[in-house]
Amino acid sequence: MKTLSKLFALVCLAALCGCHSIEEWDNDATGNFDALWTTVDRHYCFFGQKGIDWKAVGEKYRARVYDGMPSLMLFDVCSDMLDELQDGHVNLSASFNTSYYTNWWSDYPQNFDERLVEQYYLKFNGNSIGAVDYAILNQNVGYMRYPSFSSGLGEGNLDNILSELSMCNGLIIDIRNNGGGSLTNAERLVRRFISERTLVGYTITKTGPGHNDFSEPEPYYYEPVGDGHLLWNKPVVVLTNRSTFSAANNLVSIMQYLPNVKIAGARTGGGSGIPITMEIPNGWMVRMSAVSVLDAKRQSTESGIEPSEGCAVDLDPVLAMTGIDSMIERAVEILNGK
Repeated sequence: MKTLSKLFALVCLAALCGCHSIEEWDNDATGNFDALWTTVDRHYCFFGQKGIDWKAVGEKYRARVYDGMPSLMLFDVCSDMLDELQDGHVNLSASFNTSYYTNWWSDYPQNFDERLVEQYYLKFNGNSIGAVDYAILNQNVGYMRYPSFSSGLGEGNLDNILSELSMCNGLIIDIRNNGGGSLTNAERLVRRFISERTLVGYTITKTGPGHNDFSEPEPYYYEPVGDGHLLWNKPVVVLTNRSTFSAANNLVSIMQYLPNVKIAGARTGGGSGIPITMEIPNGWMVRMSAVSVLDAKRQSTESGIEPSEGCAVDLDPVLAMTGIDSMIERAVEILNGK
């Protein structure tokens, strides 16, 4: 079975095998700029979807480049060019700085207050296993917060959490501000909510240097967790905000179609591309989305996923001052059929 984590490894291997082509460019300002533009031109996967005229973008920023310009100035020009992709998976890394496109989340309400959750819902005394905090909230609702898929969670740990929450009527999975991490951790969580082999999405891979050189969508599947481990078959609400991104966005793209699951909160931040990293002559590393991941209905989630119908809610700042997280409270209402 080809999972996203295995596909990611294959994509990285293919990228490494292709790095020798960068030697075509000189190690000067114009050579490095052209190497960067061409590398992105050949490998980035969302030009068509986002309607980006990459040739025009290149001409715009190349006019600012001249041989002998300081490295810091060249870095800024290259970073500005990459920001035109409007992609949180795109970075340029040098020994002195790393560029990062932030507008995908900074232009939106944060919709999360960690102190509010810790003080009024976990009571500064919630249970913790690995990266996950969990508790039983009012109205007999289970709550678990998984802040980053960069932190692993073993099968035994998940068994312990779900066992302690098994008496609850429903479960809130709070992945607000989860910026992603390992796809394996997202898969491990999904497997607790499916009882049979399940189609969870499709991948589209670049097959050539052209902007429209793609493979046919290839399905990928997840299997339920093995015997001896706990499955959860009660209602679930996945709580999201704009900073739910990358692997966390992938989790939402799968969970939204499962029975007994609702997505609540605000639109996710997207980030459905699987990134690769490549090098230009001066040693700077460019990271970019190279494989497009679609959901089970072959829809792209690169720009984010909306909450389930009737489940959109923002964090009310006035209520937050009184110790009420309006997003958690709405999730509790949904689990109680309101």
